[in-house]
Amino acid sequence: MRVVRLEINVAALTVAASLAVALLAPSRAGAQTDFYKGKNIDLIVSTGVGGGLDANARVVARHLGNHIPGNPTVVPKNMPGAGHIKAANYVFNVAPKDGSVIATFIPVFVLAQVLDRGAAQFDPAKFNWLASTSSNNSTVWVWHAAGVNSIEDATKKQVLMGGTAPGSYTIIYPTIMNSLAGTKFKIISGYESAAAVGLAIERGEVQGRAGNNFNSLKAENGEWFKAGKIKLLAQVGLERDPEFPNLPLMSDFAKNDADRQILKLFSTDVVIGRPFVTSPGVPPERVALLRKAFDEMMKDPAFLKDAATAGLDVTAVDGAKIQKIVQDLVNTPAAVIAKAKLAMEPKDVVELPTAK
Repeated sequence: MRVVRLEINVAALTVAASLAVALLAPSRAGAQTDFYKGKNIDLIVSTGVGGGLDANARVVARHLGNHIPGNPTVVPKNMPGAGHIKAANYVFNVAPKDGSVIATFIPVFVLAQVLDRGAAQFDPAKFNWLASTSSNNSTVWVWHAAGVNSIEDATKKQVLMGGTAPGSYTIIYPTIMNSLAGTKFKIISGYESAAAVGLAIERGEVQGRAGNNFNSLKAENGEWFKAGKIKLLAQVGLERDPEFPNLPLMSDFAKNDADRQILKLFSTDVVIGRPFVTSPGVPPERVALLRKAFDEMMKDPAFLKDAATAGLDVTAVDGAKIQKIVQDLVNTPAAVIAKAKLAMEPKDVVELPTAK
C-alpha cells in the first residue's frame, strides 16, 4: 500500500508540474510584451552622425520596433570616441542589463580587446550578439588627383591618409600596410568622424582614407565612386567581393606566410559587418526575442525598401554565427598577437588637434 501511495503522489506531482509549465510559458511571453510596451530602446552608435554605420542604424531604428512585442520606439544615440571603444565600454559596463539598450559598432572594437588595448574594459565574446544587417569588405582608397593607382605606387610615393581616432580602421589599415607591405602612407589623425575626413579630402588636406566598406562607400560617396574620383587600391576581407574580383585583398600584399597571418587577423572581423549587440546579463528569453525581431525585420519589404533608398545593402548574418567568429578571434594564439602588436606600432602618424 505504501508503494501505491508513492506512485499516486508522483503522478500528481507530474500533473502539477505540467500545469505549471503550461501556465508559465504564456506568462513569460506576456512579460516580454509588457516589458517593451510604451518604452524606448536606446540604440548606441559608436560613430558620429553622417557615416554609413550611422545611416544604417537610423534605418534599423525606424523598423525594428515594429517586430518587437509591445512596439517600443528605438532611439539612435551617437557615442563616438576611442576607436569605438567608448561605446563598447558603456554598453558592456554601464548600460542596463535588461535589453533596453542595444548598440551597433564597427567591429574593430573586437580586435581592440584581442590586442589588449588598455581602454578596452570588456570581453567581446560576452556581449549578446543579435545580428548583422550586412557583411561587406572594407577598402583602402585614394583621391583621383593623388597620382597613385595601386599599392605598388603607394610604396614609392607618400600618400596623406585621413584618420579619426587611434584604434579606428582609418588608422589601423594604413599602419599595418606600412609595416607589412611597405607602403608610405602618412596618416593625418584627429578628424572627428569619417564624414569629416571626406570634407578634408575635398579641401585637399588629405588624399585618401581606409576603413570604408563597399556599402558605406556607395552610401556616403556614391557620386565620387560613380564619377571615378576615387581610386580603389585594396579591399579588406577574407575573400574578394564578387563585384570587385580584380581588386586585390590587403592580405595579398604580405611578403611571407607570417605577415599574411597577421594581415588576415586584421581582415577577419570585417565578416562581422554591421553588427548589433546588447549587454551581457540580459535574460536569455529577451535576447531570443530581439534576435527574432532582427530576423523578421530583415525580411520585411518596408525595411528592405527603406534600406535600398538609403543606398544600404542588406546581407543578413545571424547572431550565432557572429558569436562564433568573435570567440575564435578572442582565442587567437599569443604568438600571432605579439607580431600583430609590433605591426600596429604607430608610423608616420601626425595628430591635428584642430582638425574638423
